[in-house]
Amino acid sequence: MEKSVLNKFLLVFGAVSSLWLAGCAVIAPTVSSVSTPSASNPNTTNPAAPQAASTAVAAKHQALIPQGPLQPITAAEAASLGVARLTAPADLWERIRRGFAMPDLEGPLVLDREQWYATRPDYMFRMTERSNKYLFHIVEELERRNMPTELALLPFIESAFNPQAVSSAKAAGMWQFMPSTGKNFDLKQNAFRDDRRDVLASTRAALDYLQKLYGMFGDWQLALAAYNWGEGSVGRAIAKNQHKGLGTSYSDLVMPMETRFYVPKLQAVKNIVARPKAFNASLPDIGNHPYFQTVDIRRDIDVALAAKLAEVSMEDFKALNPSASRPVILAAGTPQILLPWDNAAIFERNLQGYAGGRLATWTVWIVPMAMQPRQAALRIGMAEADLRAVNNIPQRVTIKAGSTLLVPRAASVQADVTEHVAETGQVSLSRDAALQRSVVKAGKKETVASIAKRYRVSASNVAEWNNVSATAAFAPGQQVVLFTPVKAKLTGKSGPHKTAKAGPRKKTGKTPATKR
Repeated sequence: MEKSVLNKFLLVFGAVSSLWLAGCAVIAPTVSSVSTPSASNPNTTNPAAPQAASTAVAAKHQALIPQGPLQPITAAEAASLGVARLTAPADLWERIRRGFAMPDLEGPLVLDREQWYATRPDYMFRMTERSNKYLFHIVEELERRNMPTELALLPFIESAFNPQAVSSAKAAGMWQFMPSTGKNFDLKQNAFRDDRRDVLASTRAALDYLQKLYGMFGDWQLALAAYNWGEGSVGRAIAKNQHKGLGTSYSDLVMPMETRFYVPKLQAVKNIVARPKAFNASLPDIGNHPYFQTVDIRRDIDVALAAKLAEVSMEDFKALNPSASRPVILAAGTPQILLPWDNAAIFERNLQGYAGGRLATWTVWIVPMAMQPRQAALRIGMAEADLRAVNNIPQRVTIKAGSTLLVPRAASVQADVTEHVAETGQVSLSRDAALQRSVVKAGKKETVASIAKRYRVSASNVAEWNNVSATAAFAPGQQVVLFTPVKAKLTGKSGPHKTAKAGPRKKTGKTPATKR
């Protein structure tokens, strides 16, 4: 009898203990990533990550230890609770889905955009495939700031995740910053780099701006409208509705059609990412691990050589370093580059063993005076077409004094470009006025310098136009070619020199003479 009672007591105690332990094993949130595999090998782990994860898990469990008297739960209650999840999702798309936090927008505009994207599966796949290099970094930054992960999809709407995209309004980069807005958020724009295209800098600036807008309006949909339309425009639209006693939500405001469709576009992409099968969409596999890492640059280096040392294609190098639009990276202005995870170590190893001579074959020349591109090319011994191409110089312009031009680096030049030049360099141009060709006759003891002074033109130009040296003298009566603005009258200070207007020659081969 006593043994029977004892056995029943032990059975009941064992059952209660099992149920209590089941309850203690339950945690709701997902623990963050415990490993950082490489881009090329997702199974490679970061040695420091397991230890950090273990510490985080221990902290979670410590917080879940019941305080006070134990309260057993039923088997049904235990079954209704989840079990501890100690690893992050392997798929980045799932990580993005778990971070969705913005209220959904519904309506015909969302359905319209869903239909548009769903009927273009090839476009969707190319766009999402292009995002592979950048999404992990953006998601990490959003989570670090406790921002909704829907915002990681915004570059799909802005630029189709193309960091080289430029709009008709001159907005540039993955996040489409206007020049002035970019400067407001410390995105440097000079002759050698444009941070609006830089992956890290533009992402930082975009999230800074979105946080600022959310702080202003307290609503993510209004913040997005302001990102597209401008904070002043949204503020005025809200004030107008308030004055009329109308609502002030995104759907209530009167706005341009581009902004009216802006959030529906993002909502449509969000819906497709959330339920790709429902839209017959195929999302490329994107692992939940970093694609790239930063590498320090300590000396100026040619872009082509950097890509070669990293053993990556020029296409991939420029995709990660889109602000490097020139053939050389100036270390004083761009102290870091991005490389695929495994290639960063390859670059460092190859750079240390590089025995091919100088790293940079380009340097910067500061133009001492205003001159034509042809004159500048002659001065530095470079083909005019090459000078124009590497410095983005259009036709019919004059290069202003103080401009910083990329030019070939002489073998004797050892010093890299200084920080001041790398950070502030600009190519300043002025549009040439329409010129007419004229011919004057030289007087006695006439020189290039005297002709230049008489007709208020550059002596170097007179020499160039007449294929003589800047110190040359002309014979009396010798014809001297000049180019002057169309509206300007060709008048000298003294001397009865005759001139000839430019224009088609007559069959006699003579040029009609006119008085000065």
